[in-house]
Order: sequence, then C-alpha cells, then structure tokens
Amino acid sequence: MSSSFEKYQKRRLISSYFSVVISISLVLFLLGLLGLLVLNSKKVADYFKEQIAITVFLKDSAKEVETTQLKQSLALAEYTKSATFVSKEEAAKEHQETLGENFIEYLGENPLQNSIDVYILADYVTPEKMEEITNELKSKNFVDDVIYDKPLIAQLNENVKRISFWVLVISGIFTFIAVLLINSSIRLSIYSKRFTIKTMQMVGATKKFIRQPFVWKSVRLGIVGAVVAMVGMAVVLYYLNQSFPQLQLLGDPVLLSVLFIFIFLMGVIITWISTFIATQRFLNLRTDDLYY
Repeated sequence: MSSSFEKYQKRRLISSYFSVVISISLVLFLLGLLGLLVLNSKKVADYFKEQIAITVFLKDSAKEVETTQLKQSLALAEYTKSATFVSKEEAAKEHQETLGENFIEYLGENPLQNSIDVYILADYVTPEKMEEITNELKSKNFVDDVIYDKPLIAQLNENVKRISFWVLVISGIFTFIAVLLINSSIRLSIYSKRFTIKTMQMVGATKKFIRQPFVWKSVRLGIVGAVVAMVGMAVVLYYLNQSFPQLQLLGDPVLLSVLFIFIFLMGVIITWISTFIATQRFLNLRTDDLYY
C-alpha cells in the first residue's frame, strides 16, 4: 500500500515539475520570438525601403558617354544600393509582356525612353533626402525626368515609426506578463509543498535551510525551461532564415547571442526570485493560515 502511495506521489511530483518546465519554456519562447522581432524590425523595415527605386529618364539626345558616366557615378554614390540601365527596347519588351500585346506596332514607334533604375539605401529613403537626390539628378541637362513614389515613401516612414513604437510597448508589456506567468507557476508549485515547509520549520530547521533546496530545484527547472525555449527559438530562426535569406537574420551573431543569454538569465533569475518570495511567504504564515 505504501509502495503504491509513493509511486502516486512520485508521479504527482514529476507531473508538477513537467508543468512548471512547460510553462517556463513556452513563456520564454514567446518572449524570445518577440526579442527576435525587436532585433530584426529595422532589417525588415530596411528591406522594404530598399525595394523603392528612383527612375531616371534620359533624353533621346543623351550621348552614350553621358549615359555611361551617369550610370557609373550613380553606382558609386553613397546613397546607392544598385543602379541598373534599362534601354528603351528592354522597357518596351517588359511592357509588351505586361500588356499582352505589341503596342509599338499600333503606335508605329517606341515612345519609351532609356532609363536608369536607382535603388536607394534604407538610410536615405526619407522624403527630404529623396527630394535632394531627385533635384541633383534633374539638374543634368541630358536627364528628362526623375520619378519615384512620394506617397509610398512618406507612408512607409510613418508606418515604420508607428510600428517601432508599438513593438517596444508590447515588448515591455509582454516581459511583465512573462514574469507574472512564471511567478504564478512557481508559486503554485511551492503552494503544494506548504505543509512540508511548515513541518520542517516546526522541527527546528532554519529558513535558509528550508528555502535553499526549493530555490535550487526551481532554478534547475528554470534552466531546463530556458534551454527548451532557446532550442525552439533556434529552430524558428533557422526556418525563417531559410525562407527569407534576404533579411539576413543570422547576420549579427553578437546580438543573437545577447538575446539567447538574456532568455537564459530570465529563466534563472525569475525562478530564483519567485521561489524565494513564495517560500518566504509560507515560512512567515501561521499554521492555521496554511489551509486558506
């Protein structure tokens, strides 16, 4: 009979530890994903910014040497990510594929112009800097026109600022929630052993002696939960990097290492503090209060 009871108690203990580890790992995993979002939000924003191009239309009278020099100067400019020359023939072919018909036969001539598509680095994709670049290019006498999507750039910059603000706010709120959830899991685990704590205290054990095994056990559970969370984060990060290599999510190993260390320390520190506070609470309770 006693053997069956011991097995039952052991199963309950293992189940309790398992639920605590799962709770810690899930919370830290979600916190880690949010951290990845915060770290990579600028990369994502920069990626979308660098998809915006300035199109420089050249006059038909533009000489080949002028076109070549402009393309080279644009390629070497500090604000340029890449510059591609698009001939009027290539532009006509693209339009024909898009429209599904040969508009040159209908018009009798190719009305399109030679152009250079200039993709700008993210730091220069602001309304003010784009306007400066445009005015500089328009000043050349063989340039007919320079166009880019002004409303899109203004809206993109506004949305990036708004999203960055809310990501930081949500990160702070979620960190607070993570602390509360882990603390609740630890407190429930300690609550189930409150009579054991009080019994040890009644036979003369000091508070430090009683508290120490509970703290170390919870810290070990926190370490296990943090390791599980970090493995999950690594899998997700690997999958995202394979799916979206252009974002270069693994491009900054130092920041990623800091994030993983932060998650590990969160698992250790929160469980340590929560266990210390929970055991201290039950140590200070009167015996009669343990039933409520």
